Amino acid sequence: MLNFTVGPVMSDDVVRAIGAEQVPYFRTPEFSAVMLENEKLMKKFAKAGDDARVVFITGSGTAAMEATVMNVFDKTDKVLVVNGGSFGQRFVELCQIHEIPYEEIKLEKGKALKKEQLDMYDGKGFTGFLVNVHETSTGVHYDIEMISEFCKKNGIFLVVDAISSFLADDFDMNKLGVQVMITGSQKALACPPGVSVIVLSDEAVKRVEARDVKCMYLNLKSALKNGERGQTPFTPAVGTLRQINARLKEIEAAGGVESETKKIAELAQDFRDKIKGLPLEIVSESMSNAVTPLHPLNVSAYDVFTMLKDEYGIWICPNGGEMKETIFRVGHIGALTKEDNSTLVNAFKDLQKRGLL
Repeated sequence: MLNFTVGPVMSDDVVRAIGAEQVPYFRTPEFSAVMLENEKLMKKFAKAGDDARVVFITGSGTAAMEATVMNVFDKTDKVLVVNGGSFGQRFVELCQIHEIPYEEIKLEKGKALKKEQLDMYDGKGFTGFLVNVHETSTGVHYDIEMISEFCKKNGIFLVVDAISSFLADDFDMNKLGVQVMITGSQKALACPPGVSVIVLSDEAVKRVEARDVKCMYLNLKSALKNGERGQTPFTPAVGTLRQINARLKEIEAAGGVESETKKIAELAQDFRDKIKGLPLEIVSESMSNAVTPLHPLNVSAYDVFTMLKDEYGIWICPNGGEMKETIFRVGHIGALTKEDNSTLVNAFKDLQKRGLL
């Protein structure tokens, strides 16, 4: 199968070879060295400060979202949440579950966040800001520099879910004043799912240490303490963390985060150029390099997903809920090439020839 979803994505030979190996015991100096190297490279690629810390959670991106919300905010906070799709809604629900006072900026599907919408909340006493910088469900990439300026002006603690955007789009944690950045193993890191990553600024670490969280598994204070020696409080996804290590070193050897972002941007542009003239409409006002959200003009989006899967051996990314029949997404992250783009576009053209697109 050729995989154009947004996670899990295509992994390269090096990552897959590690997946075939026996998983080693992990309470060892050797595994600690791997984890400390993972932390160092994640900080470098996120452009976090030297005093930043990184926590690796064995759990999907939602585990890191929940861990962050419950460890850095409490009932004394007032949090502003950007809700433009499934994952913005998830932040809203996490605030509800953990009884954190919040207001949401509710956006229409596919719409970007505008400055005038943000300005309505200026000087209103917010202490925290939650945003999925790339709302993966709709393909909208929010203007993080505009959000950063708003948060700096208002002295707001900024948390950014960059799960599908990390490595695909330019991101400078220090420059933007982002206090927490979240990502996951199965996106542009191109490893199996099961590990989510939280990069915390020094200010975020202090905030975590000052709070008494009633939770064992997602307690970041415990994770940070164990991380000092390159370990985790509980048994982690050892194999996946070794794959992440290999992948991070690959990216570093190939020119670092800038080189990886450039490669993904070129793949995205190549695909968007190749689909011109097809009955497919891009539905996002502001796109990430990571994915292209498409509305087929004549047929069901889910039917296109099914036909590509069953008849052509290609996965694209379907949507659920109210977008199931109208939008599918094509990812540009993972071990993909421009030739792979051509294979998918040719399948679209064949469907069109058959009267099915």
